[in-house]
Amino acid sequence: MDAVLQKDAGAQAALIAAGELGVEELMLATLARIEAVNGPVNAIISLRGADELLAEARAMDAAPVSGPLHGLPVAVKDLADVVGLPTSQGSPLYAGQVAGEDSLHVARMRAAGVIFIGKTNTPEFGLGSHTFNPVHGATVNAYDNTVSAGGSSGGAAVALALGMLAIADGSDMMGSLRNPAGWNNVYGFRPSWGRVPARSEGDVYLHQLSTNGPMARSPSDLALLLNVMAGPDPRQPHGMAEERFTRPGGDVAGKRIGWLGDWGGAYAMEKGILGLSGAALGVFEELGCEVEPVKPPFSREALWESWTSLRSWAVACSLAPIMADKKTRGQLKEDAIWEIERGMALSAMQVQAASVIRSDWYRAAADLFEQYDALVLPTAQVWPFPVDWTAPRAINGQAMDSYHRWMEVVIPASLIGLPALAIPAGFGEHGLPMGVQLIGRRGGDADLLQLAEAYHQATRWPEMRRP
Repeated sequence: MDAVLQKDAGAQAALIAAGELGVEELMLATLARIEAVNGPVNAIISLRGADELLAEARAMDAAPVSGPLHGLPVAVKDLADVVGLPTSQGSPLYAGQVAGEDSLHVARMRAAGVIFIGKTNTPEFGLGSHTFNPVHGATVNAYDNTVSAGGSSGGAAVALALGMLAIADGSDMMGSLRNPAGWNNVYGFRPSWGRVPARSEGDVYLHQLSTNGPMARSPSDLALLLNVMAGPDPRQPHGMAEERFTRPGGDVAGKRIGWLGDWGGAYAMEKGILGLSGAALGVFEELGCEVEPVKPPFSREALWESWTSLRSWAVACSLAPIMADKKTRGQLKEDAIWEIERGMALSAMQVQAASVIRSDWYRAAADLFEQYDALVLPTAQVWPFPVDWTAPRAINGQAMDSYHRWMEVVIPASLIGLPALAIPAGFGEHGLPMGVQLIGRRGGDADLLQLAEAYHQATRWPEMRRP
């Protein structure tokens, strides 16, 4: 790999700003890397032509620095819109449809100086933590081309791990920034809900589950991109106040970390995941943090009931028109149909009951954060599985009753909009990566970045164990 591509995004941007690295030079290296490694993994899709990209890079070399990401090549997750590029969402229904405007976070990245080179692959409509779809095919793991990259930000995670990108955007409803980060030895950050606003269209009050966020090979790059993506939008009622994230650092000694493990045995885990997670926690102990096990703070069954109701309701509200049209229903995958039918069958009172459970869990979690600076769970309950599976059907003999039950470990943070930062935990006996989630109090994004940076300086997993 070209040495410049091994540098963090912040370092690349600094070299460009100082005149020590040309934007065209970086683009040439990026395109060469994509040509060399993307074919077998299928992480970057809808790649723009080289002549067009190099012309844009030369123009940026001749122009003043336009922002903190000036000249950095970025591919956007194929659920978001980039002017002039197709947004398929992995569905044949939208294949080839070219966006006429940028999504909000994309517009902010453009204003910060990014050059958009293409898109990163995602599951159909972002449903499921396994990146495959009938339009662009499957994205495979950066460390083993026979197994899943995770998802739904799987293309972004693999592109980062293989040096095709230095930073990437993603989105996360049910672990979509965290699971692929853990499975590809990079960092993924689901920020506090409302930190990064979505595009203001349709309902902006009810469906508080999914959020956009950054992915990178270091926490400092997460902060760099989060500063660009975050910030209130006056058209949306649930945004958070402006906050600047400086390069994370500082002493973390004395920080209290609660280890939730397998939720008191409630979450089935494949062999080796808890042990590897424990080793990652040992790093925090060496840094002076206090780590202690935490008993299950809430009913696993209640969390799942609330989550599946609110998720299916949100999915149904989004995709019901496609389901209702006989011409398009047949082009929905089975899992999407299942979610839509569940959501449409819910009564208003059932949705209310699910939201009451969510509210009860938020209050219980708030009490926990009176004692702890962060809570920790693994990023997934299974190791990366064969790419030709649609989803794991059992864990240690325990049957999974839905296509996403094996990702149950991510919902405690997702359900109540807490920030959750996936950090690499190392590698299992088969050489595959795994991660852990650092979960913080609402609004505590900067605290998680500080913890993650201290851990990164002590481990540097993305640099120590490249694909």
